[in-house]
Amino acid sequence: MTNRSPRKKMPAQQVNSPPPPSATGFSTLHPDIVEAHILPRLDGPSLASAACCTTTLRRHSGQDNLWSNICHSTWPSTAASPQVSQLISAFPNGGPRTFFSHAFPLLTDQSCHGHSSLIPPPPELLSAVDIKYHDNLIFTKLHETSTDGGWFRSSPFRIDLLEPKDVVPTAVKYLAGDESAAEILDSMTLSWILIDPIGRRAANISSHKPVAVQRHWLTGELQVRFASILATAGHGHVQAGIVVTCGGSESGEMQVREVKLEIEDVDGIQLNGKDSMVILEGALAGKKGTGKNRVREGRRRYREFEKTKRERRERKLRTEGALDMLCLASGVSIVLAFWCYFLCR
Repeated sequence: MTNRSPRKKMPAQQVNSPPPPSATGFSTLHPDIVEAHILPRLDGPSLASAACCTTTLRRHSGQDNLWSNICHSTWPSTAASPQVSQLISAFPNGGPRTFFSHAFPLLTDQSCHGHSSLIPPPPELLSAVDIKYHDNLIFTKLHETSTDGGWFRSSPFRIDLLEPKDVVPTAVKYLAGDESAAEILDSMTLSWILIDPIGRRAANISSHKPVAVQRHWLTGELQVRFASILATAGHGHVQAGIVVTCGGSESGEMQVREVKLEIEDVDGIQLNGKDSMVILEGALAGKKGTGKNRVREGRRRYREFEKTKRERRERKLRTEGALDMLCLASGVSIVLAFWCYFLCR
C-alpha cells in the first residue's frame, strides 16, 4: 500500500485589522503646551473657530489672558490706559472675549433700525483708534468725548483726534503720483472703536479698509475715507464717515494731518450731536455682524449710499428746475395779461 502523506492545512486568510489608534493626537498634548505655545499664535477669528472644535479647546480658548493679548495686539490703543484694560476685562459675559466680538465685525445694515430714542445715550464716549499701513502701526490714540453738554448736542457732530496744526510723522514713504491713491486703498486699514464706559458696550464704526481715496484740489493732500452705513428709523440711511488726511513732509515721508469722524444723512446734511448720539447708541446696542467679508461689504454699502445720494440730488435739481420754469412761465403770463389789459382799454 502506498503511504499517503497527511494533507497540510492551508493557513487561514488573515483579515486586515485597523492599526491601533495613534498616541500622538492633539488631545494628548499637555495643557500647558496648548495654552502657552499653540493658542497664543492664533488671531481672534482663528481662536474663536478653535473654540468650536472640541470641548477641550473651548475650555482652553476661553482664557481671559488670551483674549486680552489679542485685543491689545489687534488694537494697540486699547492698551494705552490701565483703566481701559480694566474696563475691557469687565465687559459682561466674557470680558475681553466679549469686547472682541463687539469690536471686530462690521456693523450690520440694521444696527440702528428701530432703536428707541427713549434710552439715554452714554454721557461720554471713548474712541480707540488705530491706523496701520502694510500692517505696521502708524497712528494710535485713545480719545475721550463728553456728550452731555448743550453745546455738543446742538452743534454739528464731529470728533477730531488732532489739533489743526498737529501732524503725526510716519516711517512710510509718501507717494505723490497717481499710484498713491491705489496703494493706500489696498494697504491702509483703520479701526475706530466707540466704547461706552458706563454700559460696557463697544462698536467698530470703520469699514476696516478705505471706501474712497481722493486728492484735495487745492492742497494736494490725500483724503482717505472710511465709512459705516447705518439704517435708522428717523433719518433713513446715514453715513458715519471717517476721513484721514495725509500729506508729505520735506523729507518725503507720509504725515497724518487730520483724523475726524462725522455723521451725515443721505442728503449730505451733517447731523447734530443729539441726533448722532441716538444713532450711535443704536449702534452700540444693536446687532453685530460676523466679521466675514467686512471690507467688500463695507465698500458695497458705501457705493449704494453714494448712488442713492446722487439720485436724490439729481431729482432735487430736476424738481427745482421745473419750479423755476413754472415761476418763469407764470411771470411771463402775468406780464402778457397786464399788457393785453392795458392795450385793450
